[in-house]
Amino acid sequence: MGNIKKRGELQWQARVRRNGFPQQTKTFMYREDAEKWMRGLEREMETTGFVDRKEAEANTLAKILQRYKQEVTPRKKSAEIEAVKIDVILRDAALVSLKMTAITSKAVAAWRDRRLAVVSGATVNREIDVISTVLNHARREWGIYVDNPIPYVKRPEKAKARDRRFSPDEERYLLSHLESGERRTDGTFTKGTRNPWLAPLLRLALETAMRRGELLALRWEFVDLYKQTAHLPDTKNGDARTVPLSTRAVAILKSLPYELEDEHSSNDDPRVGPVFSTTAMALRKGFTRAVERAREQYLADCKAQKKRPVPGFLEDVHFHDSRHEAASRLADKLSNMLELSAVTGHKDLRMLKRYYHPRAEDLAKKLG
Repeated sequence: MGNIKKRGELQWQARVRRNGFPQQTKTFMYREDAEKWMRGLEREMETTGFVDRKEAEANTLAKILQRYKQEVTPRKKSAEIEAVKIDVILRDAALVSLKMTAITSKAVAAWRDRRLAVVSGATVNREIDVISTVLNHARREWGIYVDNPIPYVKRPEKAKARDRRFSPDEERYLLSHLESGERRTDGTFTKGTRNPWLAPLLRLALETAMRRGELLALRWEFVDLYKQTAHLPDTKNGDARTVPLSTRAVAILKSLPYELEDEHSSNDDPRVGPVFSTTAMALRKGFTRAVERAREQYLADCKAQKKRPVPGFLEDVHFHDSRHEAASRLADKLSNMLELSAVTGHKDLRMLKRYYHPRAEDLAKKLG
């Protein structure tokens, strides 16, 4: 049963008690509102439609996002990237300051439109996925009741599958600016990057079609230079995969610097530990800066040589494009799609087709 009592001069507190249900209490400005809420709650309990919204009303979306970032995100493979996405969502005060009970499709749609004015539809779709995942987890694991409005929000149109490939000149300019710059006597660096792992990362990606996460997670314990294989015990799709290494890939791995694990190790000991001692964020930032510098150098060279720049040279380039490029190069050597999928790790050949983009001029040469 329920009861209402006055609190102070301006507030009314409604309380509902019923066997088998948690006590519910809420304060209102007007007695009529308190009575209406109490009757509605009693009706829910009688018809077994009761939902405890106490936690949802006590938490904002910001608190839930922060809790998820601290408790759940660190256990994921993509923890670093997901944490960045959550931080981006947290910057939108208009959305994250809302209580969980106020997260409606209208509120999310308004946030979507604000984001679309700044970033692409693909980026917004990935951030929408994060919000949906957090809301579902909060309801399922933390008992914070909220109706997930994401299924009722219109998604931005999916971008067309990327078919970006590197021209020989683009690859040459980019690699030259990914090479580690040397330190001058005055403490400054020569042209290049301070991260010595970026150039070999891209070179190995172009040879193996491995994903960024797979490259960064690669460990020496799973690399067999004699058999020319690199074993990936945990990949994006959840299955282990052994990647065959070309002689060029083996040469790239042999050239990498290596630090001994401890003072008792010797140069004859098998290598152990991560192959690449860098992070996803360091790779992302360093690669972006290298692309910008390489394009600036290209335009300067064109101006000095008085020739017209190639349209789109090193524009809209991402590290993941190396996977497209590598898959297309491997397809020239492995005409069997099943063999190609065994190397790239694609379960669905339709997905592999998204990454395999042969140049029309190369196909014309095969036709004769």
